[in-house]
Amino acid sequence: MDYRDLYDGIDEPIELGDGTYITPINFDNGATTPPFRSVTKLISDNIKYYGPIARGVGFKGEYCTTMFNKARDTILDFFGLGSCNTHTVVYTKSDTESLNILANILIKNKEDMILTTRMEHHANDLPFRKLGKMVYVDVDCLGRINIDDIEKELIKANGKIKIVTITGASNVTGYVTPIHDIAKLAHKYNAIIIVDGAQLVAHKEINMNGNCAEESIDFLTFSAHKAYAPFGSGAIVGRKEYLNQSDPFLSGGGCVAGVFDESIIWTSIPEKFEAGTQNFFGVISMAQALNDLKNIGFENIEEHESNLKNYIINNMKSIKNVVMYGDTNNTDDRLGVITFNVNERNYEDLAIKMATEKAISLRAGKFCAHPYVYRLLGASDSDAYRDIVSGDYYYGMVRASLGLYNTKNEADNFLNHLEFIANRRNPNRRYRRSKGIIRF
Repeated sequence: MDYRDLYDGIDEPIELGDGTYITPINFDNGATTPPFRSVTKLISDNIKYYGPIARGVGFKGEYCTTMFNKARDTILDFFGLGSCNTHTVVYTKSDTESLNILANILIKNKEDMILTTRMEHHANDLPFRKLGKMVYVDVDCLGRINIDDIEKELIKANGKIKIVTITGASNVTGYVTPIHDIAKLAHKYNAIIIVDGAQLVAHKEINMNGNCAEESIDFLTFSAHKAYAPFGSGAIVGRKEYLNQSDPFLSGGGCVAGVFDESIIWTSIPEKFEAGTQNFFGVISMAQALNDLKNIGFENIEEHESNLKNYIINNMKSIKNVVMYGDTNNTDDRLGVITFNVNERNYEDLAIKMATEKAISLRAGKFCAHPYVYRLLGASDSDAYRDIVSGDYYYGMVRASLGLYNTKNEADNFLNHLEFIANRRNPNRRYRRSKGIIRF
């Protein structure tokens, strides 16, 4: 099925350097996705009603406040929590902000231990490093996590691990982690679980309840701009009992019931964690996009993206000089995230050529997951450190990340040009990095 009619902006031609016009191919959905048409229509329909949320009296303010709060119900329903009273939704600006908030409100003691993995995006690693003691579970030679290693660390810590925080799906290899099995382990050893859902939400159905209480997810975070609502919003879907016990990380207007000379009375959750003027359009867009995904059906989404992923991987195997990362034979636990290099080609140069010659957008670098990428590339700690300090940036990859609207025809165009670049003569140019731009 062709889903392209559901999206805005994906068929707008762009001009190449030679003056020709071409319809671009966006294989960088792991970074940011285009909006659903329903989302941009929602913005257009509601711009005339924009007003303050939970501040002041008047039609526009009441209208926006009602829609703003109604979106929480949509989000809870999306994650299978509509009939529960266990979780609430805290609006944020991004997945990164969500994880920073959770790190700061849930970690109570510098001696508390936090377990995570070497697969994580920096957003699910760095916020926790300065607040407690980190325990890392490493990956195997193909980049996968073994959950037996997670249990070993939980046993070894003897109850000192308070939080297990793990990605729902890798932004480098697309591996989907068994979040409910890991939740069961975390709860068995009296830890809570946080799932970084940034790469998962738009691709697979998530029921945060699991099949039993032990499998339930305590906290899940995500960004709407990776789920077809690029208007600067994100959310924490979190367990009320823990949020009720915590003071907010951000403070100011809207999060207090009373402020006195020597004391403060916070508002109730979730408003307690939503200081400042809220992103009304981002919130209603996020709810609309999630509703659209649910209506399309995740069986349809998974089938379409899986077929395209396997088609690309299987054809890339036959292209000379192309090296792929992660398991390319057993791909059932992988989303449509494909990382690769071309022998004797600079990874950034390769991505630039794909963009400038055929308007194919890819990602190049280490994808804010440096420890993971260095492991997949086989770089030692000393080599990795020298790579950054020297400014050579020798280590990196190119990433193609797929969305629901991508097609087999786009895949063929990508594969054809990749084969052309991979097998044409390399002039052995020298590269100098200057302010993020490759100069020849």
